[in-house]
Amino acid sequence: MAKAIWRGTEIASGEDTIIVEGNHYFPPESVRKEYLEESSYRTTCPWKGEAHYFNLLVDGERNENAAWSYPEPKEKAGKIKDHVAFWKGVSVA
Repeated sequence: MAKAIWRGTEIASGEDTIIVEGNHYFPPESVRKEYLEESSYRTTCPWKGEAHYFNLLVDGERNENAAWSYPEPKEKAGKIKDHVAFWKGVSVA
């Protein structure tokens, strides 16, 4: 089972993550959305499409753009639609 932890708080956990380019993408139902805040930040991947980012909020601390998702991925990345991945100090193991 993979878990995403930041500042000692479990943000996501699940057995059905999809690993793409070394990142675990967690199914939407395995993410504790109360710790996510939508960000206006976006990036574009040539084969996955436009990534939408989230800030993490835990115990009054914010980690800017530390999670991302592809709400409308390109066809080749369709399997990660709405899944959430983490970085910027989030431990995923």
